[in-house]
Amino acid sequence: MSETPQQTPQQTPQNTLQYRFDGPDGAPVLILGPSLGTTWHMWDRQIPELTQTWRVLRFDLPGHGGAPAHAADSVGALADRLLATLDEVGVQRFGYAGCALGGAIGADLALRHPQRVASLALIAASPRFGTADEFRRRGVIVRTNGLEPVSRTSPERWFTPGFAAAQPAITEWAVQMVRTTDPGCYIAACEALASFDIREDLGRIGVPALVLVGSEDQVTGPAEARTLVAGIPDARLAVVPGASHLAPVEQPAAVTDLLVHHFSTAWTEDRAALAAPPAVPVLAPVGETRGPVAEIAPMAEQPERTDGRPDPYDMGMKVRREVLGDAHVDRALAGSEAFSDDFQDLLTRYAWGEVWARPGLERRMRSAVTLTALVAGGHHEELAVHIRAALRNGLTPEEIKEILLQTAVYCGVPAANIAFRVAQTVIREETTPRE
Repeated sequence: MSETPQQTPQQTPQNTLQYRFDGPDGAPVLILGPSLGTTWHMWDRQIPELTQTWRVLRFDLPGHGGAPAHAADSVGALADRLLATLDEVGVQRFGYAGCALGGAIGADLALRHPQRVASLALIAASPRFGTADEFRRRGVIVRTNGLEPVSRTSPERWFTPGFAAAQPAITEWAVQMVRTTDPGCYIAACEALASFDIREDLGRIGVPALVLVGSEDQVTGPAEARTLVAGIPDARLAVVPGASHLAPVEQPAAVTDLLVHHFSTAWTEDRAALAAPPAVPVLAPVGETRGPVAEIAPMAEQPERTDGRPDPYDMGMKVRREVLGDAHVDRALAGSEAFSDDFQDLLTRYAWGEVWARPGLERRMRSAVTLTALVAGGHHEELAVHIRAALRNGLTPEEIKEILLQTAVYCGVPAANIAFRVAQTVIREETTPRE
């Protein structure tokens, strides 16, 4: 895949990222961010043309491409590490193009550090990537089975069938990229995508943005791209025909042309000029549209506490969703009526906002305690929910088995017998890769 001169990766401390520079010293800096499971080599086909104008910095995610395996489990943490890297090499202002998770990092930078971002390109990106449950379940599968199942199916997610069949070498390259990623860092990156949600913040992205998507992308397709365009005040959409999720690899010439045109016309050091950026014409054969600013519904207000302490509801709901999953929480809330609304509020505020949110125990330990208590109390109707939660919180099937074996000694064999049956069913469902 690589067509660029080999360069020794810059090994970096824990708070920075592995990176490489290409292009002339003194040129404006353009940063290219990779997607989950890929390395900076996904941009190899863009480098020859981009480096004619820009000094290009590419970086690897933690544990990807041989980078140090210092996991980061939020998009904000990855963006902070990138900024620390840029500070280290003396880069203050830059253009940024990122694919999928790399795009999320760029959006975070544009929201939190707009003075640093001159122009933005979001490729195969979304304001929210699927559901949190999907990515946390992928993390459970990797923790249980390793990266082999995910690596085997990566070409199906990344490329159109015709391209994958016609380019077996690139297909195998994609498999090997995922296969050689550090599993812990991959799981942490899944958590970063699970918790990423900027739907209510899109209107605050104040830099010119190109939103680029493959017409055949089944992961973050044109619908997600149009949501970005509708929400970002100065955004334009480019749909690349015949491309799936990794459009820079599958249609390198079209993507390169779009990036060159966007960063050549939208790049400006004058912040005032961003209010009226130059128009971007349609680049055949790529369709381009522009949408209105989306209306965002305000969040429901929560009653203020009178004891001076912060209301635990929002934190409780966040932790409850992270541990139990959006689908489970949504079902519980949808099934609640006026009679049980106060009980749901109690669960959210006190079980999740006051106890589960406490810093004294990590979530793995809280899951272990919860499983033991449920077996001891005979609460088997809750056990399946918390077996799933335990897997999401990092307990392995082997550790869950050991917990249940110990409950047989202290809580009784009949109780543990039922618990093993419940756990076996849930673990099989949660750890079996889906075709």
